[in-house]
Amino acid sequence: MEEKIWLIIGFIAQGLFSARFLVQWIASERAKKSVMPIYFWYFSLGGGILLLAYSIYRRDPVFILGQASGLFIYSRNLYLIYREKKRLALQRVHKS
Repeated sequence: MEEKIWLIIGFIAQGLFSARFLVQWIASERAKKSVMPIYFWYFSLGGGILLLAYSIYRRDPVFILGQASGLFIYSRNLYLIYREKKRLALQRVHKS
């Protein structure tokens, strides 16, 4: 039973991770240029967390290293996005 639960988690994680490409593709098609929507990073983070948990369960050091390093990048991108939004909001307040 435990193995089956982890297999389901693995498939859900891979689904989330793969959804990020669909989100990016749709956003780029709508904009008629390459864009990286914020949901790309959320799907990356969610899928990455679950894939890291799955890889730890599977005790796969290559997979663990790959997912752990990716989580840093996804988190950093979300931080940079929110920092920029905050900076722009403060500029608007000071212009008022």
